[in-house]
Amino acid sequence: MTIRIRAAALAALIAAFAHSSLAQDAALAPVRMAPDDLEWDAEADGVFRVRIAGDNATPGMYLYRVRFPQGFRNQPHFHPDDRTVTVISGTLDMGYGDVFEESAMRALPPGSVWTEPAGEPHFVWARTGDVVIQVIGVGPSGTTQVE
Repeated sequence: MTIRIRAAALAALIAAFAHSSLAQDAALAPVRMAPDDLEWDAEADGVFRVRIAGDNATPGMYLYRVRFPQGFRNQPHFHPDDRTVTVISGTLDMGYGDVFEESAMRALPPGSVWTEPAGEPHFVWARTGDVVIQVIGVGPSGTTQVE
């Protein structure tokens, strides 16, 4: 009887995995884009975004770019997934924490990289000019603003 219960538990675990997001991650499609191919979409908060690969709202790897206009401040927030971000152009001030604090920020010029661990509050400021960043993660993702 113990063997049956273990076999049944194993079968249930396998069935659950087969229906999980890990087993259903969307395959990464081949993409080849030059800068002129990027089609930027305006977002409600005044930033522009272009999806390059995958979709951060669904399971699987995603990659997109965001363009912040000069002066844009992204208040403390966090995401459910781990992300890696690269500054493509401009200089972005970035900090970690629950409160937007200039003293906690570091100016990151083009080529700089930072991580956004899942659940880790962070904030950014395009203080000195327009900035373009590139975000890579594994979805599904989202954004939660810190109160």
